[in-house]
Amino acid sequence: MLGAQSTSEMLHNFITSPVGSSIARLILAAVLGGTIGLEREFKHRPAGLRTNLFICFGSAMFTLLSDQLAVEHIGDHTRIAAQIIPGIGFIGAGAILHNRGDLVTGITSAATIFVVASVGMAVGGGLYWTSIFATLLILFCLFLLGKAEQSLNVKLLVHTYEVTGQSQEVITEEVNRALEAVHSIMQNVHVAITKQHVRLQFEMEGKRKEHEVVLHALKQSPALASAMDLGPVQWE
Repeated sequence: MLGAQSTSEMLHNFITSPVGSSIARLILAAVLGGTIGLEREFKHRPAGLRTNLFICFGSAMFTLLSDQLAVEHIGDHTRIAAQIIPGIGFIGAGAILHNRGDLVTGITSAATIFVVASVGMAVGGGLYWTSIFATLLILFCLFLLGKAEQSLNVKLLVHTYEVTGQSQEVITEEVNRALEAVHSIMQNVHVAITKQHVRLQFEMEGKRKEHEVVLHALKQSPALASAMDLGPVQWE
């Protein structure tokens, strides 16, 4: 009992010490940033586990440095921390892609990077419960609101399809016929010719119900040997 009590007191004294408090904050920042990063990793986003972990950890570190260096050298406590926001803006801009016609992708990832930095700053400032609540709210939005957007048929997605048939001309004609029903066209078309069949991959931009209509039409076509939806090109 004495050993356990002594260990507990030592741990408490370490955590409440300046060094222990800083280490605890950095560990919590890494855990919260990594948790959000896992969700991004599951959706195969470029800014995944390590990126969000480092951003959250770095923001907490800079916030700690901003405060502690100001005490040691007598300066502005917010000078370093204030530079986190424009720095994160550059990283967020790199996550946004605008190379698919009028469809802009990566905005959610950029916004996630922005709020992950704020979580790290909150942890670095000692606002533990605020940062934990913010992390839970971010995860709720990323997991559930994205599914709600698709269920309500308001989310615009780019899906990749693969169809096979005897000739490229027949496949193209059938795909165009299916896409005409939703007033869409093929994008980023790739064709592979084998001895058995011709395999064609293409991308289509549309909402959930439009993708369902196209896939059903492709599967019902007698001119196509197979048709499948390979999933979204990029999840937000």
